[in-house]
Amino acid sequence: MSIKKKVLITGGAGFIGSHVVRLFVKKYPNYHIFNLDALTYAGNLENLTDIEKAPNYTFIKGDITDENFIEKIFESHKFDSVIHLAAESHVDRSIKDPLAFVKTNVIGTMILLNAFKRCWSENFKDKLFYHISTDEVYGTLGDTGLFTESTSYDPNSPYSASKASSDHFVRAYGETYNLPYVISNCSNNYGQNQFPEKLIPLFINNIIHNKPLPVYGDGNYTRDWLYVKDHAIAIDLIFHNGKESETYNIGGFNEWKNIDLVKLLCTQMDTKLNRKKGSSEKLITFVKDRPGHDLRYAIDASKINKELGWKPSVTFEEGLEKTIEWYLNNEDWLNSVTSGSYKLYYQNQYS
Repeated sequence: MSIKKKVLITGGAGFIGSHVVRLFVKKYPNYHIFNLDALTYAGNLENLTDIEKAPNYTFIKGDITDENFIEKIFESHKFDSVIHLAAESHVDRSIKDPLAFVKTNVIGTMILLNAFKRCWSENFKDKLFYHISTDEVYGTLGDTGLFTESTSYDPNSPYSASKASSDHFVRAYGETYNLPYVISNCSNNYGQNQFPEKLIPLFINNIIHNKPLPVYGDGNYTRDWLYVKDHAIAIDLIFHNGKESETYNIGGFNEWKNIDLVKLLCTQMDTKLNRKKGSSEKLITFVKDRPGHDLRYAIDASKINKELGWKPSVTFEEGLEKTIEWYLNNEDWLNSVTSGSYKLYYQNQYS
């Protein structure tokens, strides 16, 4: 079978990336998918054991901040397209070590852009640089309103500032060098294989072990939640049918206050674990708020719906139930990723 495209997916062993890699490997046998990942704490090849031997899949271990290495793999493989997911993404970690986020999210993106530009020497026909970003670049909302693709950037954390910067560089390369690009900004993802530093897998793990559920502030911060498999489908649609030089917001149409989400999670976990109703809610512990905590995120995803026909396939309640079932059926995976350095991080962050 002839290969039509060579697609480099960065961060493909991570949470969202592994779902995108799997979808592309299985759906497009005439594409060769190259998964580039540094395998930091959040990258795990166990996320991809089902496709690791596929003939159209290659894993490359490497760091996007290693300029010489990135140049060499572009020269060697001549990737037609890049789907750029590799990033430091946890706000709490960015507060403690902002320079690490600048290095990966800004400098790493720049190195990839330069390698892509040099590889094709401005002969960009049928090429694409697809940059995956976050709704956090827009800052915070009040009680009303939605983020649209034209909302002004107003980042409030080192993480969101680093992602905003990378977005700007991608657009600048498009304007300055005619580099073909598309950007998407997504809301909070949840689902299978997510590293348990993020709220939902963290709390699932803590409920299993009857540990406190640390809720920041009064728990009234609001987020829009997007099921990761729906996000992967949206990325597929944008990659193939999105308009060049455009931005697409991807949201789950699922706004939840943190405290309401946690209570729903507790209720579903009590049912799944055959525990007395209300048992898990007793684990809720309000902790000191984090600096610069954004009040509310909410995405208007009407553009991707109207132009590409995308919409979420599950309600939040349905997606949460699927997520819980996966973690309960994969406790070996959960135990393996919560050992060692993660325990130290958790202790420093929440004790």
